[in-house]
Amino acid sequence: MQRTTPEKVLVIACGMLAREILAVKLALGLIHLDLQCLPASLHFHPARIPGAVDAAVGEARKAGYEHIFIGYADCGTGGLLDKVLEKHGVARLEGPHCFAVYQGAEAFAAVAEADTTSFYMTDFLCRQFDAFFIRPLGLDRHPELARDFFANYQKVVYLAQTENPRLELVARNAAAMLELDYEKRVTFLGDLGPALTRAASCTEI
Repeated sequence: MQRTTPEKVLVIACGMLAREILAVKLALGLIHLDLQCLPASLHFHPARIPGAVDAAVGEARKAGYEHIFIGYADCGTGGLLDKVLEKHGVARLEGPHCFAVYQGAEAFAAVAEADTTSFYMTDFLCRQFDAFFIRPLGLDRHPELARDFFANYQKVVYLAQTENPRLELVARNAAAMLELDYEKRVTFLGDLGPALTRAASCTEI
C-alpha cells in the first residue's frame, strides 16, 4: 500500500522557541514540518511582531506554503497580531506569551495573578542572559543599576525546559545579582508539543 506523504506545514516562530520547536519535531517525527524563525530580539519590541509576521506569511504564501502556523502567543501585541493572522487565515500558539505556553494554560492561569511581579527566565534566556540583558542594559559596566532596572520585580522564576545545572546556575546568579527571590519550575515544553502536533496535522490551520 502506498503511503501518503503529509503536506508541508510551515511554522513561523519566535527565535526564542527555535530549539524547543526542533526538539518537538524530532521527538514526534514531524518531518513535514518546516521552521522559519524571526529574530528573537522581537521579544523586546512587541509592536514590531505583527508587521514581521505579516511579511513572513506573505512571503511563505508566495513560496507555495498553504498550511502555516505561527509560533508566537500574543506576546504583548495587544491583539494586533491576531488581526494579522485573521487576515491570513492562520492560527498561533494560544495564550498571552510563551511563558504561559511553557507552563500550560491551566497551570499558568493558577499563578498568573501571583506572578505579576515575577521576572521569568527560560532555557533560552539563561543561555542568552548576557546578550539580552547584561550588555544591552550596560550592567557589565554599571552593575549597581540592576536593582533600578528590575525594581518592580520580587522574584526570578526559572521555567526550565530541561534539567540543566549550568542553566539553573545562570538563573540563580541572576536572582542574586538582582537581589530577588528565586523559584524554579520544571515545565519542559508545556503546551508546545500538543500545539505543534495539531498544527502539523492541519487541524488548527
